[in-house]
Amino acid sequence: MKYGHLELHIEELLKEKGISKNTICKELDIPRSNFNRYCRNEFQRLDAQLICKLCSYLECGIEELIEYVKE
Repeated sequence: MKYGHLELHIEELLKEKGISKNTICKELDIPRSNFNRYCRNEFQRLDAQLICKLCSYLECGIEELIEYVKE
């Protein structure tokens, strides 16, 4: 049975707010390789602390950052 998947809208939010990947990675102390996987939606699990950091830094709600996509 397929349950759907989650998509992160990090790239869209970064473009909208004019923030570079290098800047956010440095300021939030996130390894760039991990961050790129999140940006490409190539993750198996989400780190709750990372999601909180992103929402705070990007000044957005979780509903703007994460979307549930039904199969």
